[in-house]
Amino acid sequence: MIRMALAVAAGGVVGTLIRFGVANWVNANWPRYFYGATLGVNLLGCLLIGYLYMVFLNRPDIPLEIRSGLVVGLLGALTTFSTFSLDTLRLFESGQAGVALGYLALSVGGGLLAAWLGVSLARL
Repeated sequence: MIRMALAVAAGGVVGTLIRFGVANWVNANWPRYFYGATLGVNLLGCLLIGYLYMVFLNRPDIPLEIRSGLVVGLLGALTTFSTFSLDTLRLFESGQAGVALGYLALSVGGGLLAAWLGVSLARL
């Protein structure tokens, strides 16, 4: 268990630093397009999680620590949008379109509502 935690932590450090670096670079070069950093890491994370998902399905011999370090640690720190996207895709692929659409709507709408609520609470 300790090896798993260390792998996830190491991946998390790398993912966090990548996200931090991209955000700083975008803000320094294109401050008007600050959201480009988030969009960029989210799209990159979605690409990588889809690729790694298929690699790991076809290569079960890859140690769980490496798989978790990359997916949970690195991509989890880089973006949780990648996990959300893969979960939604898997629901669609398994024939659960209604659940997938509900998950999509609740995640996006609920996330926006929760962020608004947090801002509103902080303003009190």
